[in-house]
Amino acid sequence: MKKTLFSIVAVAIVLSACAQKGKSKVTLKNSTDSVSYALGVSIAENFAKSDLPKVDYDIFLKGIKERIDSVAQMEPMAADQYIRQLLSAESAKKAEVAKKAGIEWLAQNKTKPGVITTPSGLQYKVVSEGTGASPKATDRVTVHYHGTLTDGTVFDSSVERGQPATFGLNQVIPGWTEGLQLMKEGGKTIFYIPENLAYGSRAQGKIPAYSPLVFEVELIKIETSSPEMMGGEK
Repeated sequence: MKKTLFSIVAVAIVLSACAQKGKSKVTLKNSTDSVSYALGVSIAENFAKSDLPKVDYDIFLKGIKERIDSVAQMEPMAADQYIRQLLSAESAKKAEVAKKAGIEWLAQNKTKPGVITTPSGLQYKVVSEGTGASPKATDRVTVHYHGTLTDGTVFDSSVERGQPATFGLNQVIPGWTEGLQLMKEGGKTIFYIPENLAYGSRAQGKIPAYSPLVFEVELIKIETSSPEMMGGEK
């Protein structure tokens, strides 16, 4: 809950700055002024990008003052519960928007020349066929890959690192497990993976929740199948 309250402070600080745009900057006359200002900057830096809706700065400050004066119109626990419910509603709304955007993007993408859609909803486009064998779900593979969001944002790339990756096909997201089995050694394919075959509601680093993922994958080599690789996730 502390993070939520800090987020409110950050939003209020930002709103205050906007409201007072054009006015003279604050003067830091002593250590109390400096630590107060430093605290504000630190909070804003860490939490200004919260998902909270618009905050009225004047009412926010009144809430602080009335709580200090023990005349607040909400008990702290009730206030915390209200904020949690609000954040939950905002999160659900944001998730619905993200899911809808992903579905619409994939619906448009599947109509492009060369894009094939499997029964699971996985989309792919063969760049070059390859001439070797195709891997099984229990195989380990060595690949080069370049992963982006639908807007082109790169979130992971062995190509950029200059180092191929080796892993078991049963240790990765379902879209990879299915997709790599459609490839042959030496081939290159672009996969367009729906969120339900990727990370779903889980945000992962630069990957927001409910994001379709785009991977360009080169299957370099199929390694020896290994029984101990069964289960788990990359």
